[in-house]
Order: sequence, then structure tokens, then C-alpha cells
Amino acid sequence: MRLWHPASVPKCDKCNRKAITLIRYSGAHLCSEHFSAFAEKRVKHELRQQLELRGGERIAVAVSGGKDSTVALHLVSQILGKRRNTGICAITVDEGIAGYRESSLPIVAAKCKEIGAEHIIVSFKGMFGVTMDEIAAVERELSTCSYCGVLRRSAMNRAARDWKADYLTTGLNLDDTAQSILMNFARGDVERLARLGPHRRGQPGLVPRIQPLRSIPESETTLYAIVNGLRYHDLECPYAPEALRNSYRSAVFELEDRYPGTRHSILRSYDKLLPALESTFEQAELRTCECGEPTISKKCKACELIDSIRNSSRT
Repeated sequence: MRLWHPASVPKCDKCNRKAITLIRYSGAHLCSEHFSAFAEKRVKHELRQQLELRGGERIAVAVSGGKDSTVALHLVSQILGKRRNTGICAITVDEGIAGYRESSLPIVAAKCKEIGAEHIIVSFKGMFGVTMDEIAAVERELSTCSYCGVLRRSAMNRAARDWKADYLTTGLNLDDTAQSILMNFARGDVERLARLGPHRRGQPGLVPRIQPLRSIPESETTLYAIVNGLRYHDLECPYAPEALRNSYRSAVFELEDRYPGTRHSILRSYDKLLPALESTFEQAELRTCECGEPTISKKCKACELIDSIRNSSRT
């Protein structure tokens, strides 16, 4: 995607208005109206592919307040909220990061009020008895982001299940998806590729996750939010520099910059491989952890990590 100086703006390929962007992987110049329609068409396609709508569905959306989750909530509400008897709620996880999460909560609350959706807030402190700042202060083997990712997934699943959601929507965009695919290939964790989502196979205790933005590049979710006047939280998490994902983010960005369309090619390749992966790696039989979450082992990963933090705190 490319933006221009106002003095040299070309025309939209679909009308005579000024274009706001060039979509490099397709070569299309689009004005604000046709760019929004371009993004919305792909989201509608993903929702048709990922959902089985029979009426009366309850759809939870994980909303941090950032651009991706805000756009996801907005579009799910626009596309599905008008369906009769469809319930939509936003779930925000407060990780307990001073100066970060508290500034995003009012933004999510305002959006939920605007669209008439329930807003559920759950916290690490309330669920696990510890904040992310407290975890970061303890000597540990894993990165802060590793703990946060596991606990966030657990918190979102619990909240969605308690709300009796049929689906849990996340704001993962095309960049996120391409990075995840490459990360799992590079680590040799092929089995995890079969479980990346969107989830086509349900399991007891796990709310199926859907990803309506999985074919939308990150830069386009940002532009969509700006063009459509969506307010979002744009602070970076203070622990983000620790993430292993940053290396893959840089690699995907460089490849896409040199070879436009690389991200889409990675996604298409994954989608073609997915049926074979699902047939090779059958779903494991799940137990129930003492916390109520489904797990392969005796304890779920979230409880294992919390136990490790408590043990570290005692030493």
C-alpha cells in the first residue's frame, strides 16, 4: 500500500475521484469509498467461509482497542449485527500493564456503546491472581510475551465460554497470519499449523476462533480505521520488543516490500496444505484442568505457567 503527496494524486481505477492508496500487490489505485468496499468484500468472504450461520448465533470479539481488533468489531457488527437474533459482545483482557491497558478501555467501551454491544472486561489479576507487570518482574525462563500469549488465550476462551459464545473473533490480520505460519515452520512445529485457526473443528470447552481479517494486510486495517473515522488505541505494549515474533515480522515485511503479494502467497499455500495437516494430526482427546479449561495434560498451560511464577517468587 502506498500513499502520495496531494499534488501528485492519481485517480481511482473505479471512479474519477482522487485515489488515497495504491494496492501494490494488485496494482489498483483506490479512493476512500472503493478502498473500504475492497476491504469489506474480503471480510465478508472470510465470514462466509468460516461461519455456519443458522440464526441466533452469539459472537464474541476479542477487542484490545488497537486498530485490528477495533476494525474487526466494527465490521462484525456491520455485517452480522443486522441479522436477526445475532448477539455480539466485546471481550477485553486487562493484563495489568501500568500505563498501557487502562488507556484503551474507554475506547472499547465507547465503541461498544455506539454499536449496542455488551462489553466484558476480564483481568489477569482476577483470573490468575497476578498481573503482567508482576510476571515481568520475576526471574523466569520464557519471555514476557510467551506468558502473556498463553494467559490471554486462556482468559479470552473462559470469558467467551461463560458468555455462551458460539464463536470467538480475533483481529489477526494477514501479516500476523503469515508470521505465525513461518514461525511454526521454522520451529518444526508442524502439528501446531493444523491448529492455527480459523477453527474448522470444534472441541469441548474451546470456543472456535474465527479470523475475519486474515486476508487484510496490517497497513490496510490502519487505513480502513482512519478512512472510516474509527478511534483506536495506538500505544505499543512496553514488553513488545521482547517478542520472538519481531524477527519474523521484519522478514515478512522485507519480503513483501521486495516482492508484493508474498504474504498472500504464504496464506494461500497454508490453506492448500491445511486439509492434509488436519488429516495427519488428529484432534487430541482433551481433559479438564482443575481451573475448568480443556487441556491435553493434567494441567493446562496457563496453570503450569502460573505455578512456575509462584515457585520463582518463593525462591
